[in-house]
Amino acid sequence: MAKDKKIKFGRQQAAQRVNDIWPILKKTYPQAKIALEFVNPLELLIATILSAQCTDARVNMVTKDLFKKYKSAADWAKADLRQIESDIKSTGFFRNKALNIKGACTRIVEQYGGEVPGNMEDLLTLPGVGRKTANCVLGDAFGIPGITCDTHVIRLSGRLGLSENKDPVKLEFDLAEIVPKKRWTSFSHMIITHGRNICKARKPDCPSCPIAEHCPSAGKPELW
Repeated sequence: MAKDKKIKFGRQQAAQRVNDIWPILKKTYPQAKIALEFVNPLELLIATILSAQCTDARVNMVTKDLFKKYKSAADWAKADLRQIESDIKSTGFFRNKALNIKGACTRIVEQYGGEVPGNMEDLLTLPGVGRKTANCVLGDAFGIPGITCDTHVIRLSGRLGLSENKDPVKLEFDLAEIVPKKRWTSFSHMIITHGRNICKARKPDCPSCPIAEHCPSAGKPELW
């Protein structure tokens, strides 16, 4: 790619772009929310672990019956590992996921009284929980602002000139500096929804994009 065709990244410009696209995204996706189905922090934690390399639709199909069987962290902690593997097999990578789920729930029972902790530091001590999962749980189960850097957020952040970092953790910190904290969770949901509906990986629909006028890569395949 020629040097003059690269997107230029600057914090001030990125912050202004966030400010410009925010009202448009809010109007376009007023109901944007997490696609995973849950009723409490534990269910969201489990669903998020299961969603790795798996569609949210598939996870929701599995958890519909799964959450009737395992209703507490203690239920997961005392369950046979092989049985958990069998119950979640269709989500893929089931051995690692089962190990993490059982490990996380065992720690929740032993260290946190059976309740999912509501802060980043403690969540990160749970097996299988990284910042992406922790931010998801904090933002959607506890109402604590969090930026969830999934593949859509990473892709769109680059295309929109918000950050050139593809590492989720570095990107999270970059976005935290240009997106008002109270908007972190909502911004994540709207960007993810936009990525699924319009700004797709292989062929973004730039002609139909409501924020195209603010996107430095709109209509430029060489930058995708």
